[in-house]
Amino acid sequence: MFNLNGMTALVTGASGGIGSAIARALALQGARLAISGSNAEKLRAFRDELDEHSPQHLQEVDHVAIACNLGDAEQVEKLVPAALESLGKIDILINNAGITRDNLAMRMKDEEWDAVIRINLESTFRLMRAATKPMMKARFGRIINVTSIVGTTGNPGQMNYCAAKGGITAMSKSLAQELATRNVTVNCIAPGFIRTAMTDGLPDAQKDALNTRIPAGRMGEGEDIAAAAVFLASKEAGYVTGQTLHVNGGMVMV
Repeated sequence: MFNLNGMTALVTGASGGIGSAIARALALQGARLAISGSNAEKLRAFRDELDEHSPQHLQEVDHVAIACNLGDAEQVEKLVPAALESLGKIDILINNAGITRDNLAMRMKDEEWDAVIRINLESTFRLMRAATKPMMKARFGRIINVTSIVGTTGNPGQMNYCAAKGGITAMSKSLAQELATRNVTVNCIAPGFIRTAMTDGLPDAQKDALNTRIPAGRMGEGEDIAAAAVFLASKEAGYVTGQTLHVNGGMVMV
């Protein structure tokens, strides 16, 4: 169950945090990957790690690293064609990359708003648009967008980020309706508080306070999000589309 042998995937924001956990999980289930990020050196090192730890029967399969600045529309438009050229097809698209530029509304600068909308929301639209045609032609595809709990709840100081993540959810529902008859699904994963390098740097008192808000009593791990991605990418998830899978330890139940 949830075997991805013979499938290919393009994963953005793949060289760190949640993105690398998703990429590892897809590769372990047998998918061949095109991983993307803005740091070419870090990306190549992660690709080499994936190649080294691929399942034994896939040792001859090389993963591909494609650097891309998601803030540059021209580079974004070239990413899916480059992945198609390298992989031959794209069965799975994971839109995971994103940035924050937090500020209170009255202090938020135009460039802080623009950067978050451009990288988080607009690039997701461009990549989904580019992947739609080859997936429809193949009559198979899995588009998975990583959003956030705050796209549902809102969060002070994150109007731009919440707008972007909420917008991705709405876009995904619209595209899911357009593609459902072609066996292409479009879903979102909304993480809650996930343990990353950033949260590891928080004071213990602040982490303890966060954990009291989570019924599970702990922050999630990147692997928790990766497991959800593997399910949604699988053939078994073919009747799940237009949905948001909340992975948050019960912090918000919707």
